[in-house]
Amino acid sequence: MLKDITIGQFFPGNSAIHKLDPRTKILFTLLYIVFLFLIRNYISLILLSAFVFLMILTARIPLSTVGKSIRPLTVILIFTAVLQLFTNREGDPLWRPFPEKDLMITSDGVAAAVFLVIRILALVVSSSLLTYTTSPTVLTDAIEKLLSPLRLFHIKVQALAMMMTIAIRFIPTLVEETQIIMNAQRARGARFEQGSVRERLHALVSVFVPLFVSAFRRAAELAVAMESRCYTDGSSRTRLREMRFSLRDAAALLISLCLFGGAVYLSFFPPVSSILFNKVI
Repeated sequence: MLKDITIGQFFPGNSAIHKLDPRTKILFTLLYIVFLFLIRNYISLILLSAFVFLMILTARIPLSTVGKSIRPLTVILIFTAVLQLFTNREGDPLWRPFPEKDLMITSDGVAAAVFLVIRILALVVSSSLLTYTTSPTVLTDAIEKLLSPLRLFHIKVQALAMMMTIAIRFIPTLVEETQIIMNAQRARGARFEQGSVRERLHALVSVFVPLFVSAFRRAAELAVAMESRCYTDGSSRTRLREMRFSLRDAAALLISLCLFGGAVYLSFFPPVSSILFNKVI
């Protein structure tokens, strides 16, 4: 499952999404997350989910890759759904697993569980779309540009943006390193899928120790590489390609805001046709 994690990976392309200014994509992602948590019914959720799905198709990102980014969250999604099923007691009772106890699954509980799972999936996919279509270097420059007003408060924006991007960039590297270490330990007789919970945790110690050693070694090598290239925090830097906010970016943000605003409007002021999509929150 570790090798299926695609967070932080960049897929080069020439699609309309790839060509957008990285600041536009960051703002889009932030706005999408905010509006995703403002909506309150299924018709708005389906609208936002369909929109991000359309963005994935436009960016020509393989659906199998998107599925890999969701697969590691299976346990979290199942736990969240079960929690909603048994904690939401509004609506018509559907099933009582223990008739003698006050524990049941209701129609509103099922609706809330499905709603929350779809919301989490849309959140993960929209966030992954940003890293899929933006290289780490460009993402660093975009974050630095967006956070530049913080320099008035003597905050080291450049160092902050660099740390955030390095953290995102090294997620796939650390995942790959973890898989290599686990395979090496399996060859030495370690069993990560067998035995009691205590035995499995004890086996994982043989993975965490070399993983931390490798991570610190990579950090030291990266620091040496940056120093050898005369990297200085806070100094003015030139860029091969300067970012420019074009009319295409303004149109993309305007269309996104109209769509997000429409989804929120349908959530709080649903039309008559939305009776089929009852409010679940």
